[in-house]
Amino acid sequence: MRHLFKIFTLFAVAFIISSCEKDEDLAVVNDGTDPTVSANKTSVVLINNQSANEAVAFNWVNSDFGVPIQITNQLQFALKGTNFAAPKIVELSAGAKSYSMIGNDLNNIILGLGVTSVTATDIEVRIKSTAVGKTHYSNVISLKVTPFINGPIYTYTDLYLIGDATAGAWDNVATNAKIYPLLKSSDPNIYTYTGYFAQGGFKIIKTPGAWDPQYGMGSSAGVLSTSGGSGNITITGSGYYKVTINISSLTYTVTAVTPSTTTYTSISLIGPAAGGWSTDLDLEKSTFDPHVWVKKNVMLSSGEFKFRANHDWGTNWGLSQQYFGTALLGGGNIPLATTFNYNVYFNDMTGDFSVIPAN
Repeated sequence: MRHLFKIFTLFAVAFIISSCEKDEDLAVVNDGTDPTVSANKTSVVLINNQSANEAVAFNWVNSDFGVPIQITNQLQFALKGTNFAAPKIVELSAGAKSYSMIGNDLNNIILGLGVTSVTATDIEVRIKSTAVGKTHYSNVISLKVTPFINGPIYTYTDLYLIGDATAGAWDNVATNAKIYPLLKSSDPNIYTYTGYFAQGGFKIIKTPGAWDPQYGMGSSAGVLSTSGGSGNITITGSGYYKVTINISSLTYTVTAVTPSTTTYTSISLIGPAAGGWSTDLDLEKSTFDPHVWVKKNVMLSSGEFKFRANHDWGTNWGLSQQYFGTALLGGGNIPLATTFNYNVYFNDMTGDFSVIPAN
């Protein structure tokens, strides 16, 4: 009996020891360490026709939580100095420890951060790691990236007003934001402009900052001439007029119109192309004509937008046509195919609008 008791005791002790060893082997997740990340470059110049090639590669060491555990990683990109307040994110594959980023993807990140020109831009990159409710951030690395901007497919010819009867006066320089375009039409030879004219004269030019080509008065009123010595088209009394020109037949008309008595505090773009349906992108009211609104060199995204008055849907304009047209009250969304910088012009009296790619 005593012998059996000893055997039983030995088994019990062995069981207790085994249980303790198993308890020691149980996984214990600690608070974790911060990941570390590095890049194989410090500066990148992105080139359109090489956008499918690797632009930069990232390597990292994951957070260590003491035991093997599934970790979710993302690369975060932000403009330098913004403290990652609104980062652009790339989700990384589970288990990966490196990521090769092609030029097109990095370019989209840079443009998405609000960069609007082909200039070297300082950005910051880090990794965010999460596991079992714990979050860690890596060191921050700096990159200097020069993006490219793909232009939209735009096959139209724009014409502009110049002269002391117009907002831009005779100040024919490319930077003159008061040189307004005429409205294009379905007939590529016919252009119109409706708005305020001061007493004086004007001509029509193709490129702000250049006088050739130009259209002025020819042998008589109503006749256009492309000669550099052409006369000014005259406005004998200030007021609102509709100007129509035909560059094929070289003719023009100037007809007085009754202006709208309604003016607005603000006109804005709203929609995904301009930041979303809850964000107004304000245009600037002309000091020459209160019905004309302009926004120069603004980046718009691929998507849709409408014009609306006073940040309210009570008065809004739209048209299912890209780049130009006469928007209708309550009309459809205006499409925009390509993210790019544009010059936007809108006439709240007529609904005429032009969205012209900026050079």
